[in-house]
Amino acid sequence: MIYDYLKGQLVRVRPQTITIDVNGVGYLVHMANPFQLSNNLNEECLIFIHHALREDDESLYGFVDEESRRLFELLLSVSGIGAKSALAILASEHVAGFVEAVESENQKFLTKFPGVGKKTAAQIILDLKGKLTLPEKAQEVNKGNEALERANEALRSLGYSVREIEAIQARLEKEAMSGAETELLLKMAFKLLLDR
Repeated sequence: MIYDYLKGQLVRVRPQTITIDVNGVGYLVHMANPFQLSNNLNEECLIFIHHALREDDESLYGFVDEESRRLFELLLSVSGIGAKSALAILASEHVAGFVEAVESENQKFLTKFPGVGKKTAAQIILDLKGKLTLPEKAQEVNKGNEALERANEALRSLGYSVREIEAIQARLEKEAMSGAETELLLKMAFKLLLDR
């Protein structure tokens, strides 16, 4: 039996799993970041599913969007990558970096991920280069990082010290992740630096 998604009440969130009640049946679903759903507890939610069926085990893996599921399934297709390693990569805040590393053949960066050694990193590049797209959430993070980096570069070129820039990073990061563009980040940076 193949599951595409589960739609039901989210009744439990644990460090590695969630439980969804669908018409009185509680499905245990493994996820990369279960706590991202904490605000949806006791509410109806829709989770995309990968159904893993092996001789000794049957497991459900859940994702908030189809792009994340596709990335997970592509990772599983690589020799040496199991479900645990694939989930660890998806759980990382460096998903954008992972995709970039595959495209630029950066084996060293890939070995930072749990369960990925040199041999597996080479296999990932061989199997997945040109096939990966970022999940929507990771695209937003990546876009925010780019705006933030441009703002930081501008501040450095204007003569602000690393220490001054680091002192306001937390605020700028928060705004960047909320979608603020470089220009707005710079305005905020100037205000924060003047107020210090």
